[in-house]
Amino acid sequence: MSSPIWTAGELSSSARPAAGRVWRVVEAQNRFSTLKLVDTPDEQAVLERLIEATKPAVPPECRHLDFLLSTPFRYGPYRHGSRFRRAGHTEGVFYASEEPQTAIAEIGFYRLLFYAESPGTPWPENPSIYTAFAVAYATDRAIDLTEQPLSVHRDLWTDLTDYSHCQNLAEAARETGIKAIRYESVRDPQHRRNVALLACSIFAKPKPVDRQTWVLFVTEYGISAACEFPRSKLGWERALFAGDRRLAKQR
Repeated sequence: MSSPIWTAGELSSSARPAAGRVWRVVEAQNRFSTLKLVDTPDEQAVLERLIEATKPAVPPECRHLDFLLSTPFRYGPYRHGSRFRRAGHTEGVFYASEEPQTAIAEIGFYRLLFYAESPGTPWPENPSIYTAFAVAYATDRAIDLTEQPLSVHRDLWTDLTDYSHCQNLAEAARETGIKAIRYESVRDPQHRRNVALLACSIFAKPKPVDRQTWVLFVTEYGISAACEFPRSKLGWERALFAGDRRLAKQR
């Protein structure tokens, strides 16, 4: 199917206010990974400043935000395209999920994909620790790909590997001042919702509003995950993701 062409007027007519909190998952080491390289907190602070100086500058409109919120808007050029961001010198996207379990499914899938595309890398012998953090957002202009009229093109928005239609839509959405796109997760077996936040101005709070610690174990058989508080356990067999042809490389 050819990509639909949405005019500014059509997208604007679909825009609605949206607010809430959404979850994103990162490796738990983040700021603490440098501790093992130094002897004191003061030395760590110096090392962190030196590392920070080597990174791209945080965009001015994002400098009031905690690094966990601003990081997706900081780096470019973007080497590989993602669902709502084209490769190259393109604007950042903060990908998040309405439920932490969906965010875990997303990160778990991409861990499986890493091993599928790196056949020489041995499977991990131990689980990894991840931080799920929630952010608050609010905007007057958001679109929902799971609702009419945009849901008529669900097969395009949920394609497992071809993101071109979503990227075209996101670029058109930015031109009309739309700052959030709600869409169906294709990695969560329950197809719960994700939200793509397109601008730093959309965050209602400058720091995360909640956190959870998850243990994630990825093996050739699938994904296992557990959270101590609130207590939760998840597991997905690799076969659940078999529709993505990239996992066909899995050894």
